[in-house]
This record gives sequence, structure tokens and C-alpha cells, in this order.
Amino acid sequence: MDTTKVDRVLETLEDMDRNHEFSIIKLSEPISNTYNPDSRQRISDASNASMDTPTPASLDADLQHYKELFSKLRFSYVEQVTKEKFIRAIVGDPPLIVTPQENLDLEKKNQAAKAQLKALKLEVADMVAALEKEGRELSQRYENIQLETAKLRELPTKISELEERIAELKAARAPGDDPRMNMPLAKMLELLDEKKRKQQELDRELEQLQAKVPRKMKEAERLRAELKPLETKRQNSAAAAKEAKRRKEAAPDGVEDDLEARGRWLRASEATLRSMLEIQ
Repeated sequence: MDTTKVDRVLETLEDMDRNHEFSIIKLSEPISNTYNPDSRQRISDASNASMDTPTPASLDADLQHYKELFSKLRFSYVEQVTKEKFIRAIVGDPPLIVTPQENLDLEKKNQAAKAQLKALKLEVADMVAALEKEGRELSQRYENIQLETAKLRELPTKISELEERIAELKAARAPGDDPRMNMPLAKMLELLDEKKRKQQELDRELEQLQAKVPRKMKEAERLRAELKPLETKRQNSAAAAKEAKRRKEAAPDGVEDDLEARGRWLRASEATLRSMLEIQ
């Protein structure tokens, strides 16, 4: 990814962020600005406290507080207007006389108006719920955009590091003096197939040799068993030769050892027998 494109995207996001900065304080300004310290309007202590540091919880409390105030004000207004109309009807000249039919007609109108008002209230409640849901979704999307923007700011540095790492790896993988590193792909594949065939042949030879191992081991054990008496005989012969040598060295000059004389006699007898039997 080109770093210039990343920079352009970052600039666009930062401009959008500056132009559309949302916060609870700014959203509460239309309500906060209506408060005039010089006016004589009565505001509760909870509302005054929430004006300084508005939060979602404080704005919720203010909304509930204003709803209660408006409900009381509406009740007082309806009560006052009703009293005023009743007094004017009594003291008027001529006095206002209402028939039962007029009361029934007015009651029907009131019921129709109440039904319409109830439907409007339900519609408004649905709209408020939809707006709250959409507001939460937008808030979540805004937070995700902020996180992605932070990651995007780190992206150019990471791209530069990766490019440097790629250059190092390319330099490390330079062919050098080995001609095989400069071979085309087709020849490299042929060489690879040949190496695989040789490896398969070596594997087959290894399997054959492994199959011969038990027989060779038995043969080696047999040879070791046959070698033990020969080794014992060799040791005895070596001991006898040492003893004969010792006796010869210990004997006086001109005196032969019995074993040496017997050996010469045996060799002479063997030569005579070979000549008689014509054995080469």
C-alpha cells in the first residue's frame, strides 16, 4: 500500500473529525444555554449541578426532572383554566347553561382526542426508541472509526519497517557464487525431481538393508560364539609361547627345550608326510 494514499486518507478522516466533532457537552448546549442566572425561573439543585459537568446520566436525570415539572405545570394549567371557565359560567350574564347532550358530545370529543393523543404518544415513543438505538449504533461506529484511524496513523511506520525487512531478506537471499541459485524454474524443477528420485532409491536401499539386519545380527552372534573358543585357544597358545620363551632364555647355552625339539620333530615329520603323499 502506498504511503501517500494512507496520508491522504488520514487527512480526510481528520478533516471529517474536526468538522463533525460530537460530545455530550456540545449536545447539551441547547439545554444549558436556556438557563439564565438573572432570571427568576426556579431550577432544582440537581439541574444546576448537572449544568457544570453534563454526562449521559445527568442528562437523563434532567429529562426526567423536566418531564415531572411539565406534568405538574400541565395539571395546574388545566385546573386553573377549568376553574376560570366555571366561575365565568356562573357569574356570566346570562349564565352559561350546559345541557346533558352537550356534555355527552364533549365527552365523545375528549375520548377521540385522548385516543389520538395516545396513538401519537406511542408513535413518539417508538421514534425515540429508534433514535436511541440509532444513536448507540452511531456511537459504536464512531468509536470503531477512531480506533481504525489510530491504527491507520501507525500504518506508514509499519509499512516502512516491512519494506526495510523485505530489502534485508532479498539481500540475504542473493544467489552468490552457487550457479544453481541462478537456474531457471524449469531446470530447478528437473533438478528437484532428480533429487527426489535419488532419495527414493536411497530409501529403497535403506529398506533392503534394514530387512537384512536381523539375519546379519544372527550371523554375527554365531560368529561371536565360534570366536570364543578360538580366542581361548589363542590365549592359551600365547601363554605357552611365553612360557617356552622363558624356558629357552633360562636354559644353558646349547641345551634345547623339549617343546622346541618336539616342534622341530613335528615340522620334519609333516614335511616328510607331504613329500610322500605329494601334497602341496
